[in-house]
Amino acid sequence: MLFRLPAMVCLLAWLIHAGPAWAIRVKDIAQIGGVRYNQLVGYGLVVGLSGSGDREGTEFTVQSLVSMLRKMGVTVDPQEVKVKNVAAVMVTTNLPPFAKPGSRIDVQVSSMGDARSLQGGTLLLTPMRGADGQVYAVAQGPLSIGGFSFGGAAGGGVQKNHPTVGQIPAGAIVEKVVPGEFDDKKTLTVSLHGPDFTTAQRLTWAINSRFGKQMARAIDSNTVVVQIPDYYPGGAVELAAAIENLDIVPDAAAKVVIDERTGTVVMGENVRISTLAISHGNLTIEIKEQPRVSQPLPFSGGTTQVIPESEVTVKEEKNNLIVVPAGVSIGEVVKALNAIGATPRDLIAILQAIKAAGALQAELEIM
Repeated sequence: MLFRLPAMVCLLAWLIHAGPAWAIRVKDIAQIGGVRYNQLVGYGLVVGLSGSGDREGTEFTVQSLVSMLRKMGVTVDPQEVKVKNVAAVMVTTNLPPFAKPGSRIDVQVSSMGDARSLQGGTLLLTPMRGADGQVYAVAQGPLSIGGFSFGGAAGGGVQKNHPTVGQIPAGAIVEKVVPGEFDDKKTLTVSLHGPDFTTAQRLTWAINSRFGKQMARAIDSNTVVVQIPDYYPGGAVELAAAIENLDIVPDAAAKVVIDERTGTVVMGENVRISTLAISHGNLTIEIKEQPRVSQPLPFSGGTTQVIPESEVTVKEEKNNLIVVPAGVSIGEVVKALNAIGATPRDLIAILQAIKAAGALQAELEIM
């Protein structure tokens, strides 16, 4: 057997755009306040399953089915109800901003009990509620699974994808509008996806330059407040569209992100290091196993035994000591590390050591 430390098979992602920064639309790095999705959730029943539903021990499925039948005027004994063709599910969706009654949205249906598959099932009418408990949509319809699960009487079976979660495209109808009128706003709030004081200030300058007056002000690293002039003809909607299509050059702090589980290392273009010397060697452990036969002495009553014999060899590759000058860019850092034959796993250890030495002028984030 051969073990090589660190592992050679891993993913390395380098973001090295050492050239000039590119301008990006505001709508790609920020959002307008009040324009947001709202999460909805509902509890319902999926029927029509071919014996792949919840088992008899799933009491909440039995109770839900009995309660639904009673509302329809059908009285049944809970002890006599079989639910193998029924599954209790949670239905989730995101209500888009400004969705109007009658519009349709997609929903996701997930099994709650011990159903094996939702394939072929139909979701019965399910109210979808928001965090305030109000019903904003109702969902119903046949499920699209994208997988299957079949099992035999002896316990064997075959499964593709995840058959206990399905989708209903356009499966919910919006019944109620989320309160709020966008066009009546007197101010707009622009929130950056990544808080940064420099980016917020650049956004403020871009808005004020575009409209020729001091109507925007950054109140923190994440938020820019824009006053809507009374004379502005298009109101909040037209102003929001104009702001979204402005181009600015975002800024970001230097950061190195490391995922030790996958061996991924990601660096931004602003990463710099101070003068330092680096030397790193790979450790190779080689284990060879050979069987050895142990023969007992004549007339000793013993038996012949096969004993494995292991030979362990440890080798360390020799690497030269390299010196990296101060203020080098990410491209030069990569070149320097490649010069000593560093693998992605090596780079993780090297970067952590550089940070500990105080030479990495960037935030080191370990996932």
